[in-house]
Amino acid sequence: MINLSKDQQNVLDSILAWSAGWRKKEKEKKQFITLGGYAGTGKTTLIAILRQKLAKENKNLKVGFASYTGKAARVLKNKLKMQNVILKKDTVSTIHSLIYSPIVNEKEEIIGWQTKDEIECNLIIIDEASMVDETIWNHLLGYHVPIIVVGDHGQLPPIKGNFNLMEDPNLRLEEIHRQARQNPIIGLSIQAREHGLIRPGKYSSGVKKFSPDDPDAREEMGEMLANFQTDTLILCGYNSTRRKLNNHIRNILGFESPEPQSGDRVICLRNNHKKNIANGMLGTIINIKKKDNSWYEAEICMDDEDKNYEGLISVMQFNSDKPLNFTEKRSQIMAGDLFDFGYALTVHKAQGSQSKKVILFEERFKQMTDDIWRRWLYTAVTRAEEELYIFST
Repeated sequence: MINLSKDQQNVLDSILAWSAGWRKKEKEKKQFITLGGYAGTGKTTLIAILRQKLAKENKNLKVGFASYTGKAARVLKNKLKMQNVILKKDTVSTIHSLIYSPIVNEKEEIIGWQTKDEIECNLIIIDEASMVDETIWNHLLGYHVPIIVVGDHGQLPPIKGNFNLMEDPNLRLEEIHRQARQNPIIGLSIQAREHGLIRPGKYSSGVKKFSPDDPDAREEMGEMLANFQTDTLILCGYNSTRRKLNNHIRNILGFESPEPQSGDRVICLRNNHKKNIANGMLGTIINIKKKDNSWYEAEICMDDEDKNYEGLISVMQFNSDKPLNFTEKRSQIMAGDLFDFGYALTVHKAQGSQSKKVILFEERFKQMTDDIWRRWLYTAVTRAEEELYIFST
């Protein structure tokens, strides 16, 4: 039997009360309730216990667990399976597969996606909710099904727009569990969030911040970049640094052309729900050829997704300073999609992603407030699952 902390119990009681009110169709109960929780506060544990409680109250309840990306959905499914709380009627999927269905042409090829007329669940639980955009959120609300929204309110807000489900959550988990505090990555996330500072030092065999004065730092950095694997996230602040790192790693891996090639790692920079791709999703190019001076025809194996992306991707976007979607060239790139090299990412683009190994280049913009800097550093640190190496620049 898991002993809940005081704040976990308070949150559980509040969600159960909201759920009971929704079942009774009490008019004052909103369709959704939001829960923010820092890394190490036991959000997934709480979701598991909540599912057990709800099953006792309503045996016929069907829960649709959903996350923004395929990887996040798989992580959530594995965690819930370990706690044996996924019932036969429940589903765990991406939000996209929960609420969208494919549009198929005469050749049975998928040419787009549309919202489903109805969904087979009577409660939705969204994980990693800070990634959800306004369009998807409005589609979710359109099913008039109660929604529990879960995310980390310590992370950066979305880089564009004013929509942010985690801006001011109804409920909060902020007490870090003692077991989690023993994890050096969680320990550094607390330093980042509370102080905006991580001191140089070796925190474990796989967690270290290098001092700028460390004579071995540059050599170790070079070795790490030379041994790049797809389960590594390389994070930085400036787009100029991102471009340099991408080009450096591509040179190490033997890509001689500045143009994208088969085998290149790429990142999606703009949502296209009809193509089942979202800003921040990573993948590997399977095939690519130039259609004309503006577009490549590409097939991309997207990480943790069942279907490959196929379509036109912008030539101009590769090695550009920023997404062309937010420049005066927007009107020129509406016919296709935006991808760029994805070996190194800005921390903003890495929101919603996690990896076993993270290499972080600390870079603070001059215009960053102390609060945004703490959130930037906290978001970066919490992308790491097992190993974290931090370099000051």
